[in-house]
Amino acid sequence: MTAEYQTLPIDVESHDRLAAQNLVFGLVDTTNTAEFSAWLQAESRGFHESPIAPEHLEEQLRAVADRRTTGVWDPTSAEPVSPVSTVSSWPTELTVPGSRSVPAWAISAVTVSPTHRRRGIARAMLESELRTAAGFGSAVAVLTVSEATIYSRYGFAPAAMMANWQIDPRRTRWTGPSSDGRVHFVSLEQLRDEGLTLVERVRLDTPGQIEFSGHLWERLLGFADNSAKAKTKRAVRFDDANGTAQGFAVFRVTDVDASFDAHILEVDYLVAATDEAYAALWRFLVEMDLVSEIKAPLRPVREAFAWQVSDFRAVRKTSERDHLWTRILDLRVALEARLYSGPGRIVVDVADPLGFAHGRILLEVDELGAATATAWEEATPEGVADVSLSINELNALYLGGVSGVTLARAGRITENRDGSAVVLDSLFQSAVSPWLSIWF
Repeated sequence: MTAEYQTLPIDVESHDRLAAQNLVFGLVDTTNTAEFSAWLQAESRGFHESPIAPEHLEEQLRAVADRRTTGVWDPTSAEPVSPVSTVSSWPTELTVPGSRSVPAWAISAVTVSPTHRRRGIARAMLESELRTAAGFGSAVAVLTVSEATIYSRYGFAPAAMMANWQIDPRRTRWTGPSSDGRVHFVSLEQLRDEGLTLVERVRLDTPGQIEFSGHLWERLLGFADNSAKAKTKRAVRFDDANGTAQGFAVFRVTDVDASFDAHILEVDYLVAATDEAYAALWRFLVEMDLVSEIKAPLRPVREAFAWQVSDFRAVRKTSERDHLWTRILDLRVALEARLYSGPGRIVVDVADPLGFAHGRILLEVDELGAATATAWEEATPEGVADVSLSINELNALYLGGVSGVTLARAGRITENRDGSAVVLDSLFQSAVSPWLSIWF
């Protein structure tokens, strides 16, 4: 059954802008096999991937049929049925500080054919998505990016970072806590049926996580991935002393130069509902025999396991970069959705060239961290902090992973009253580092 968001009308402004170039902007009928197949092949081409083989195409058609799928076609091209631009999107929930969530609009599969660059197609498509999302009632738009130089033009900013970690298990030993529970090997099929409940149970613990299921969940476990490495995945589950599942890990072990005692273990996904589960799973991985290196990509920038081994230098962060980008569409709803780190009052003057979140807001936070955001055109009250910033900076601050003081020192925030950046920082910071555990 088609969901309401899948058939939301095409944005008129972007449609007309592209029509002026004799380009056709429209929805893809995901029940039309030929039309949807051409779109999927164009998306694959846009990310420089191989054409989707016929035996895998049916699976792809099923996997993402529940998304709102749009494309741009050039009737004069040699293959007019193949879109020259693709985007897919869907509504989800974004976790924000305070174990809360806000309605969000996930944007994915953004491609433009190299034959049609610099014609404003990406701008038309992305601005269309933002207007559609705002009309649907999503307070925030979110995406993960392959290119970091494009999306700031549309008001996005990196709000949750990611890190790649490396552990040398041969030079260290586990010094973290022990557990009364136990770790079991489980089949990926069993985890597919049971594991997502646990993922959703802990989603509100970490700002930056989104609600997901379906294709994204199956891809994470390797079911929607036909590569050779997907076939080497294994899974373990941690049960506490009462027999309740509290975490699981998905990992792969590969040979290095045919050396049987020097395997590489790569952690594809690890989720824990308790500190005990976290420690037990990492201990299991660190103490694995015949492993010379553990790689843990797409992890939080701060990890407790670095403090749970005997040699601090045996654990290192090999890279840290942006991952989840956010874009506030409804200023009041977004700001009131999250909790803040303490009481305070601040006037925030936001410049948004696209007009979605433009305005001057008085943010008043009570003793419990709950906020009221009020449109404010008067003079800033005595003793109240006051800053000016663009929507990009506010998006970077939103999940609490970026320091307001750092942005002020970088010249990205203007203090209209001395000391206001410190107040901004003290309100927006999050005790839990924002992190998104998947790509989408």
